[in-house]
Amino acid sequence: MTSLSSPLPDDLLAGYRRFQHGLSTAEHEQYARLAADGQQPHAMVIACSDSRSAPEAVFDAGPGELFVVRNVAALVPVYAPDAGRHAASAALEFAVLALGVESIVVMGHGGCGGVKAAFDDAAPLSATDFIGAWVDGLRDLEPLLDPADAADANARPRALEHLVVEQSLANLRTFPWVRRRETTGALTIHGLWFDVGLRELHVFTPAGWAAQPHD
Repeated sequence: MTSLSSPLPDDLLAGYRRFQHGLSTAEHEQYARLAADGQQPHAMVIACSDSRSAPEAVFDAGPGELFVVRNVAALVPVYAPDAGRHAASAALEFAVLALGVESIVVMGHGGCGGVKAAFDDAAPLSATDFIGAWVDGLRDLEPLLDPADAADANARPRALEHLVVEQSLANLRTFPWVRRRETTGALTIHGLWFDVGLRELHVFTPAGWAAQPHD
């Protein structure tokens, strides 16, 4: 038996109509080319599902430019070659091995609810506690906090969000084909954190985290 979906919410329908009517001739042609030729994005972005930190908006990217994966807290799992269903790993495999992306960006953000749920030991939202299971391993990162950040209630959330990005970068490198391509220079890996209020990107560098100039 087929289950029919509900009518599309008015705001989404209105947005779709604006999208259709707002396309220029060049954009119409671009979509036609993408449909005919397929996608060839140069970068993969692994970002949080949070509605305030959309990669396409942050990077002012058009259709076909970014291969985007979004999940709670922008997590990259450890390489696990087993029979389980691994959505993030499947997307990573496709981006690297099929699309041949040249860079992978992991982008966390300020005020991340997934990170907060992990470190504040939030009560489960349901009996299944899918969120709790997804972020459970993050709690092991807390001892890595700088003591000064751990003691500062204002600095602690950002420091934890940074640590989560750093851990996802480390997890990326457990995938043999990611590690191999990075070693040969065919692939670059980047860690970013987005300040929602300031609309500012911070970049993870060998010297630590630094705000990205935008002028």
